[in-house]
Amino acid sequence: MKKLRVGLIGLGGRGLGLCKSTVFTDFEGVELVAICDNYQPWLDRAVECLATEKDLHPKTFTDHHDVLNKDLIDAVLIVTSWETHIPIAIEALELGIPVGMEICGCYDLQQVWDLVHTWERTKTPFMFLENCCYGQNELMLLNMVRQGVFGEVSHCDGCYAHDLRREICKGVLTHHYRWGNYVNRNCENYPTHELGPIAKMLNINHGNRFLTLTSTSSKSVGMHEYIKQKHPDHEVLMNAKFNQGDVVITTIKCAGGETITLKLDTTLPRFYSRGLEVHGTKAYYNDVCKSFFFEGDEEVEEMWDWQPNWDNREKYREQYEHPIWKEYLANGIKGGHGGMDGLVYGAFYDCVMNGYDMPINVYDAAAWMAVTNLSEQSIALGGAPMVFPDFTSGAWK
Repeated sequence: MKKLRVGLIGLGGRGLGLCKSTVFTDFEGVELVAICDNYQPWLDRAVECLATEKDLHPKTFTDHHDVLNKDLIDAVLIVTSWETHIPIAIEALELGIPVGMEICGCYDLQQVWDLVHTWERTKTPFMFLENCCYGQNELMLLNMVRQGVFGEVSHCDGCYAHDLRREICKGVLTHHYRWGNYVNRNCENYPTHELGPIAKMLNINHGNRFLTLTSTSSKSVGMHEYIKQKHPDHEVLMNAKFNQGDVVITTIKCAGGETITLKLDTTLPRFYSRGLEVHGTKAYYNDVCKSFFFEGDEEVEEMWDWQPNWDNREKYREQYEHPIWKEYLANGIKGGHGGMDGLVYGAFYDCVMNGYDMPINVYDAAAWMAVTNLSEQSIALGGAPMVFPDFTSGAWK
């Protein structure tokens, strides 16, 4: 069987993580043949990692144009800084090279339209690699929504809550792209981890779509306080002015009448959470307390009597586990992030090799990424509502 020759562009934190994982070694018929980064230290550490930990020896490049060659690769993975994802993806699509693009928010809506129009014209396979759509809990909830366990879903909450202060500082200390984003922008800069699974539950682009968005940002004080504590003698860090608010709240209205609330919280001390909540007419789910609350549970004598059901999620695991995860657990988990990476990259490889439709396609990517640019505009205008483009041009109906 002919092997799928894969090129990897971008070897920062995510790219190196993939090199350390098993997404290039656990899938029969997949071969990593080329890696690329324009920052030599990152290229060097990836070469060493792949050689010593995986016994892989792909060709190396510092210019991504050299990787986008159909004589060299059959598919490309784009894992670069956020602002370069779409331009490189468009180049690959134009050349007929299937694209697996890591997640980001968009900087400009025209870029997203360009991506959509390029795919529509070329029909080159494209997948948005949002691994949280394959999370065990997220897929279990999707299964429950599809089975009607929640009744009619009215509202969903999600967040990207992750203390990134140390990583942001690495932008100056060790060459990290987040730095420029937090200095220069103020927006919901990383929406898709929480929004992707919610969009699947609400059938976005498949009978439903996002209509409008409003965003509000808090002040920006978390990064400066952190730098005062951790790097008081670093002149560049101490003099930095951050535009990105500590907490950004975004509300989305859908054509079906549902609402979605997103929260970005990355520059204050806190635990990690994607904060998924599903509010339906028959059930409620809260990811933080790992709890379901079903219709009838409210029939208790005192309002706090529901607490014995706190942390009851695993009680329903066997009944509602998604078939994808049942098979995955039986056959062995692959990749990082609790197995999500193995599922999302495996799906991409499978679709490219067998000609299947991508499960997270260009229209999904466009709608989810648009949140970043629209939220930036909304915040700048004091929380004014922004209208979502219909990237499907009516096909969502």
